[in-house]
Amino acid sequence: MASPTTQYKYLERDPKSSYKQLSIKGRRIKARTLYGMYMSAEEPRTIQEIAEGYNLPVEVVEEAIAYCKSNPPEIEEDFRREEMIMELSGMNDPNYKFNPQPRPLTDEDRAAIRRAFPA
Repeated sequence: MASPTTQYKYLERDPKSSYKQLSIKGRRIKARTLYGMYMSAEEPRTIQEIAEGYNLPVEVVEEAIAYCKSNPPEIEEDFRREEMIMELSGMNDPNYKFNPQPRPLTDEDRAAIRRAFPA
């Protein structure tokens, strides 16, 4: 993944997270989380409501939404990585709902993930 070329005032990559998508600086809140609330089909929230709910300035929420609307490749990569982990751990199995215990990832599984999604 190439580094983002846009400079953000309120967003950064969380160094403590395995996700590559950007988060709110110092808050560990993914920009995609805020965007999901804004774009929710069931209960869309206004920018003001989101800002108040997270005790954030409106400008922070606006920047997070703009970032997500730009369709950054790191969000898609994070999603594909999660899907691969779910598949390898058995969480996509139709019977998983009857026994929700994910299979531990093997060393081979982890190597496959690293090959598919290098750091």
